[in-house]
Amino acid sequence: MVHELQIRVLPNIAASTATIKDYVAKEKGFDARTIKEVRVLKRSIDARQRTIFVNLSLRVFVNEMPDDMPFHKTDYPDVSNGQRAVVVGEGPAGLFAALKLIELGIRPIVVERGKDVRNRKTDLARITKTHKVETDSNYCFGEGGAGAYSDGKLYTRSKKRGNVEKILNVFCQHGASENILSDAHPHIGTDKLPRVIENMRNTIIGCGGEVHHQTRMTSLIINGDTVEGIETVDTETGLEKSFRGPVILATGHSARDVYQYLHSSNVDMEAKGIAVGVRLEHPSKLIDQIQYHNKEGRGKYLPAAEYSFVTQVDGRGVYSFCMCPGGFVIPAATGPEQIVVNGMSPSNRNGQWSNSGMVVELRPEDIDGDPVMKMLEWQKRVERDCWMQGNMRQTAPAQRMCDFVNGKLSYDLPKTSYAPGLISSPLHFWLPSHVSHQLREGFKDFGRKSRGFLTNEAVVIAVETRTSSPIRILRDTERLMHVRLHGLFPCGEGAGYAGGIVSAGVDGERCAEMCAEYLVSRR
Repeated sequence: MVHELQIRVLPNIAASTATIKDYVAKEKGFDARTIKEVRVLKRSIDARQRTIFVNLSLRVFVNEMPDDMPFHKTDYPDVSNGQRAVVVGEGPAGLFAALKLIELGIRPIVVERGKDVRNRKTDLARITKTHKVETDSNYCFGEGGAGAYSDGKLYTRSKKRGNVEKILNVFCQHGASENILSDAHPHIGTDKLPRVIENMRNTIIGCGGEVHHQTRMTSLIINGDTVEGIETVDTETGLEKSFRGPVILATGHSARDVYQYLHSSNVDMEAKGIAVGVRLEHPSKLIDQIQYHNKEGRGKYLPAAEYSFVTQVDGRGVYSFCMCPGGFVIPAATGPEQIVVNGMSPSNRNGQWSNSGMVVELRPEDIDGDPVMKMLEWQKRVERDCWMQGNMRQTAPAQRMCDFVNGKLSYDLPKTSYAPGLISSPLHFWLPSHVSHQLREGFKDFGRKSRGFLTNEAVVIAVETRTSSPIRILRDTERLMHVRLHGLFPCGEGAGYAGGIVSAGVDGERCAEMCAEYLVSRR
């Protein structure tokens, strides 16, 4: 018999399947020997009071074994002889678009400007050693996209847009922990996600699709009002090659050369609101103490603590973004004369520090300039200013948190996870005044809400600007095809229609479905 149960237990009981099984047997009067398996369907931590509880939804198999896997597998057929579609970009949107195309019998041709997920590591390490950024292989560009080496968080609020559970199940099918199906804030970890991405690529190739790394799209092939493929260049050899088929354009939020090309080609786009700010880094033990209401921190059975803050200042949102408990801050620039920071954490989240983006809402009407490119140009100016403040290296300008709020230069800085190093800088002075002001007021509010959060043990690191695309490529809301160009499907974060790994994956699947319908209509 299968029993569905909801229990609320202390962390030491929720720590393992064995302790959960013993608890269920005792509380529900089962003979423990008859419980064949306990599956955790949902897990969340309730830290609102001093006593911390873990809420669990369980499926308990008594006197019978489950006849299914913990996750649902997708069947991927051989599409070697199928119609072709081109997928530009091998981040989450592109990967899930390609896999969905295979489901639908279509042969995906995936092109990615960066290196494969393993070989990217050499270029990432070089940023710290030489302070030079490889323009086609960095924390944003390469197989897996920006998410591959920036945490792998799978939490999303965009559940009305598509099948979130499907995305998580596909990750499990390709090697992710089954915990992502049950955790309230699922997370793969930067140490495990690359292998999952490799497995997804191997599925694409094994089913007859193609994946071309170090292959940058240079232009669309346009015939009248129809996109028929793309032109590319091999970034290693310089050889040019074209690929034919309708195009799913999933280039990510930092492909500025793509935006410039589309704008110069009069492809319909518009400026989109973004959020900009800083990375805020605390000692992880301090965050554990604050969030778990215990001077000893998280103890043996709780994970590194998370937080989430949001407030309004002068009619604009100020909020935490992409919180990385037990993680580290990374250099996420995509070219020369830029400093951009982001956060990541391994699967066990056991680092000395915890960090989060702290960002301010910025709308197109707040900025003057070209109606399409003004948000992008604003990003570029701020990132270059940050680079100048960092001594024209990847050394990031930084300031202690209370000093930033009080408008004081920090004469020294705490230890940091940011490997290229920090340099003391008056962020309160040179950041755009509205960003600096709203961040300061937001920090004060967060300090009032959470005692101990506003502290000079924390450091503010500039600058976080790549929270989402600054441009939206216009598409039809029903067909997901460009408003004017047939056969072009703007997709994911880079097109302005997603905001993270899962939402990008969902959008990739939806674009693949519409691309398949388009191919059927063209027969």
